[in-house]
Amino acid sequence: MKIHLTSVFVDDQDKALRFYTDVLGFVKKHDVPLGTARWLTVVSPEDPDGTELLLEPSGHPAVQPYKTALVEDGIPAASFAVDDVRAEFDRLRELGVRFTQEPMEMGTVTTAVLDDTCGNLIQIVHSK
Repeated sequence: MKIHLTSVFVDDQDKALRFYTDVLGFVKKHDVPLGTARWLTVVSPEDPDGTELLLEPSGHPAVQPYKTALVEDGIPAASFAVDDVRAEFDRLRELGVRFTQEPMEMGTVTTAVLDDTCGNLIQIVHSK
């Protein structure tokens, strides 16, 4: 068994698509109209047939309190692996990305946490 699909709830799918592709570097995999929303997924360009991230509309009434609580408590909605947290932090900050946690080493793991502009905190991580 392996993870095929996971999701983050986003306030605006177009804005999320721009951020996750133009800024973070993912590529669009699926974009299927579903009424007022879309089945919109992105994948890593390094693994185009790998795990998809669904940019899920956050219209359900339970979503906003959930997202707000996570952000207020500093809990990331997702975690993405990178080769070098410091280099990715510098690259993203240069692009205007706001971080809520600068790179932090914790034993064999280095993490940083960013704001995805769509209501979520996202962690980037590297394990030695």
